[in-house]
Amino acid sequence: AAQRPTHPLGKCFASTALLAYIIASKYADGLPLYRLEGMLKRYGGDITRSNLANWIVRLQDVFQPLINLIREVQLEGNYLQADETRMQVLKETGKTAQSDKWMWVIRGGPPDKQSVLFEYDPSRAGAVAERLLDGFGGVLQADGYSGYSKVCQAVGITRIGCFDHARRKFVEASRAAQTKGTKKKAGQPAKADVALSKIRKLYAIEKSIRDLDYDKKKQARQALSVPVLDDLKQWLEKNISRVPRDSLTHKAITYTLNQWEYLIGYCEDGQLHISNALAENAIRPFAVGRRAWLFADTPHGARASATCYSLVESAKANNLEPYAYLQHVLAHIAAADTVEKLEALLPWNVETED
Repeated sequence: AAQRPTHPLGKCFASTALLAYIIASKYADGLPLYRLEGMLKRYGGDITRSNLANWIVRLQDVFQPLINLIREVQLEGNYLQADETRMQVLKETGKTAQSDKWMWVIRGGPPDKQSVLFEYDPSRAGAVAERLLDGFGGVLQADGYSGYSKVCQAVGITRIGCFDHARRKFVEASRAAQTKGTKKKAGQPAKADVALSKIRKLYAIEKSIRDLDYDKKKQARQALSVPVLDDLKQWLEKNISRVPRDSLTHKAITYTLNQWEYLIGYCEDGQLHISNALAENAIRPFAVGRRAWLFADTPHGARASATCYSLVESAKANNLEPYAYLQHVLAHIAAADTVEKLEALLPWNVETED
C-alpha cells in the first residue's frame, strides 16, 4: 500500500511546528522574516530569510484547497463585510514598484462558521469585488467605495454602509477646527462636534442592546435609533449650506448624506452591525505587519501572505489560537486527499483544545 504523506512540503527539514511558528510570528505577531532569522539564529537555527520566504510561498499551493473550501462556505452566509487596503508589491507585471496594489478582505459567513479571507489583487476595480462575491446573495457591508455599489446593483446584493467611516470624517473636521482655532459663537460647539454628539447616541444605543437577540435588537433600533437618525439627517440637511464648501465639515456632511440610504440599513436586521469594524479589525494586523516588512517582492509572495492572513484571522474568528490551529492544519493537510478530510480542517470543525 502507498505510504500516506506526512509533511505538507515533502522533503523539507522544517517541522510542521516550525512552519506554524514562522507563519504565526509573521502574520499574527507582525515580525518580519529578517527578525525571525536573527531570533532563530540565537537559538542555534541557521535558517536564512530566503528559506523562510520560500517555505511560505510553497505553502500557498498546499493551503489553497482549504482556502477554496472556506470561501465556498463563506458565500453561503447572508451577511458579509468587505474592506481593502493598499500594499506594495515590487515585481507586479505592468505596474511600477511604487504604484498601489491592493489587499482585499471579506469577513462573514454563516453565524456559526465565520471566516476572514484576504485576497491580493493589483487592481481596485469593481471587477475584483464582483469575483470575490460571485455566488453571494445576502447583505454586504462596506465603505463608500463606488465599486461595491456597482457590484451590488449588478447581482442583486443588498448593500449597507459603515457609520465608522462617516464618524471618522467628522472627527477629522473637529480636529482641524481645533488646530486652526476656528472661530465660533460663544458657548456654541463646532458643527462637527454637534454631529459627533448625535452619532455617539447611535453607538450608545448599540452598546446598550449588544446582548439582545436579533429580533429584539431590530425592535430596539426601530424604537430608539430611527428617531436619532431622523434628527441627524434633518440637522445635516439644515447645516450643509452653513459651512464653507471647502471645509472638512462640509465634506463630512456631504459624504454622510450621499451614503445615507446605506448608513441606515443596519436598522432593518438585528444581525447587522452599525459599522464595518469587524472587517477593519481583521485587516488591522495586516496594516501593522506592513509597517514592519514594508512590501512583498512578488505577486506569488503577496498571494501567499493573503492565504496566511486568512488562516490566522479565521482561526481568531472561531476562538482558536492561531499557532495551534496552523500546527493542526500543517500536521494533517498532507493526508487530506478527500473533501471530508479537508472539511475536518475548517476552523469551526477543529476543537479549541486541539
